[in-house]
Amino acid sequence: MKKLKTEAKQEAVIYIRVSTTQQAVEGVSLDAQEAKAKAWCLLNDYSVKSIHRDEGISGRKTNNRPALAKALEDCTNGNALVVYSISRLSRSTADTLAIGDKLKQAGADLVSISEKIDTTSAAGKMVFRLMAVMSEFESDQISERVTVGMQYKKSKGGLVGAVPYGMQLGEDGDTLEPNEKEQEIIKIVKDLKRDGLTMNKISIHLNTTVHKPRGKKWYPEQIKRILLAA
Repeated sequence: MKKLKTEAKQEAVIYIRVSTTQQAVEGVSLDAQEAKAKAWCLLNDYSVKSIHRDEGISGRKTNNRPALAKALEDCTNGNALVVYSISRLSRSTADTLAIGDKLKQAGADLVSISEKIDTTSAAGKMVFRLMAVMSEFESDQISERVTVGMQYKKSKGGLVGAVPYGMQLGEDGDTLEPNEKEQEIIKIVKDLKRDGLTMNKISIHLNTTVHKPRGKKWYPEQIKRILLAA
């Protein structure tokens, strides 16, 4: 990436990240993060050494973010890694603290604009560690709420994921109701299995009948899923 030159003595490496969901919910786009990071650099007399962007990538892991890896490589002694918030850096406490340690070894500082954190002081380092824990806690809470919501929806007969074989969407487009033709096929499959036929033989048999699958033809794996769900 092309380095941006100025006469300022201190240099900043800007890292910005957003996932599609976060951008829609929080409204903090890549361009908005970049603008805020550049504004911080201007106010604090830092030149912009380089800018790295990870677009549409989750913050749960750091090993799948090439821009973050390059940003950390760019951070050398006296530099500052500037991010919009700790959550943009990582959603994992362990990964966030590991990044902090890596920057310390390189002689670089970390600046988080939203939380007004920098690691140039002992107080800043303490707040940084607390915010790393809180970021992971917030992420875990979101995951927990999604899981509970899906379980509640499922308990009320709502659709969660693909429509199961033997069922179909009701008129409201959300709740499930039995599909009579597929329920008939499920009964045939169970009867054939009870008669001792293997899943391979059942699929061969069904391919010779008028009972059509959802795809092009019947396969043993489809029969297995039907029997497991029945």
